[in-house]
Amino acid sequence: MRRPLTLLAVAVSSVLLGSAVPVAAAPDSVAAPDRQEADAGRIAWTSCGDTTTPALQCAMLEVPLDYTHPDGRKIKLKLNRLPATAPKSKQQGPILLNPGGPGDSGLWMPAYITGQIPADVASTYDWIGFDPRGTNGSEPHVVCDAHYFDGARPDYQVSHGTEKAWLRKAATYAADCAADWSWILPHMTTVDSARDMDRIRVALGAKKINFYGGSWGTSLGSTYGQLYPSRVRRMVLDSIVGPTISWYDHNILQDKEHERRFRAFAEWTAKADSVYHLGTDANAVIKKYYAVEDALRTTPVAAAPAPGKIGPAEFEDTFYGGGYNFLRWPRMATVLSGYLNRHDTRPLAIAYNRYAAPGADDGTFPNYNATQCTESNWPRDWEFWKKDQAKVNAVAPFYTYNNMWYNAACMFWPYQGGPGRLKITGKGLPPVLLFQATEDAATPYPGAVAMRKALPGSKLVVQNGGSFHEVLFHGNACLDDTFVAYLRDGTLPSGKGLIAKTCAPEADPTPTYVEPTPSLKAPAAAMSPTDREAVHGRF
Repeated sequence: MRRPLTLLAVAVSSVLLGSAVPVAAAPDSVAAPDRQEADAGRIAWTSCGDTTTPALQCAMLEVPLDYTHPDGRKIKLKLNRLPATAPKSKQQGPILLNPGGPGDSGLWMPAYITGQIPADVASTYDWIGFDPRGTNGSEPHVVCDAHYFDGARPDYQVSHGTEKAWLRKAATYAADCAADWSWILPHMTTVDSARDMDRIRVALGAKKINFYGGSWGTSLGSTYGQLYPSRVRRMVLDSIVGPTISWYDHNILQDKEHERRFRAFAEWTAKADSVYHLGTDANAVIKKYYAVEDALRTTPVAAAPAPGKIGPAEFEDTFYGGGYNFLRWPRMATVLSGYLNRHDTRPLAIAYNRYAAPGADDGTFPNYNATQCTESNWPRDWEFWKKDQAKVNAVAPFYTYNNMWYNAACMFWPYQGGPGRLKITGKGLPPVLLFQATEDAATPYPGAVAMRKALPGSKLVVQNGGSFHEVLFHGNACLDDTFVAYLRDGTLPSGKGLIAKTCAPEADPTPTYVEPTPSLKAPAAAMSPTDREAVHGRF
């Protein structure tokens, strides 16, 4: 059911006028008492039927909807497991895995990560992937608007007069979520997901867990460690969300870092003018990027095989992925070169389908909103957003308005005012291993510094000049070997001070014109961790 348009109009008007929309306080999950471990049942594993990884097992686990009422309504989590094969005496217990999002599936991770590290280490752990509550294969799978990301969508740039369309779109999305899913939305915070992890631990029959989390997964892991420090054996946090920053302020940091990465792309492309013919100066390349965007405003192009059209919003979505993975730069430069120099839109369609095209529904976007909108108090006044974001856009125009509208549903979200993000102190935690690239745009470097200070016993490994979002498993031996040593026997870098170890960045990709091929979307099994990232997850 959709919220009546008359009520929706009132909600939009309230934000435009700066008045508050009534807010329902989220339950204080942090205060929920722990249940006896006997309350959680064991897991009934069955074959996933995966012919590529036959040993992979799947299961569903029932958990409380609301941990303040553990005997009440239940929901289910989708899990998978790649069991340890080492002798029992050498096994090191379960390692839970989360790639970020919030809300991205971790089911791909057991098979992928075990294929990236030595077998003698991989065989000693039970590798556990899971779909966070309300997402993917978990039950229910929350869908608020299956066509929210269909193109062509309104232009992100407020200077093109689309702000009312985006406000209406964001308000409608929040209203649709509340109309259909009010019973679960307040219970999709990071704390709720951390408590789900402990239910998984109990159901596995483990006294302690190991954990690897990337991006928002670092917030999830540190939250679990704060709630249950004595239940952590080893923990790795890769590409770190600062433990205290508000989600609104975090997005502003992202905007500025994405601007720097976009300029780095332009500088790289300018050096390869003999390949792409887009100019020998970064400013010339940037000017041509905006020329393509302008052209798409008047003449969107077919998005096939994805439905709809590629307009300026879809074009921006395709390009911001370069801030996550600089190995995408040759394809991105090919998009501009093909469009401007060859009058060929196929490279754009290929890149869009690979990096930004919508799935069958709104993916993990409901979980993204339910997590971030609920556990932070977002500004409700559109005039505040408009003025504040204009200041950011003045110095970071590449990503600011894209990011603003992506998060705009939080202006209207009905469940703000909850307990907020849990304060992280590290008390009682064993040493945590932290990884961070200095040029990461999605989880900027200051977040890693803040987490290192919040976890006094942790060790921070910095890739100086690196830009990957989630730095492991890209073939950098300095980083990957540090991870493997820690998993093998708990060995940590010996360095003292804020940074325990520094690693060099990977080399820039070789400039190549990526000729269009009939296959527009790579199969999931062949994609890198950052390409696997859900289209609509941003951390």
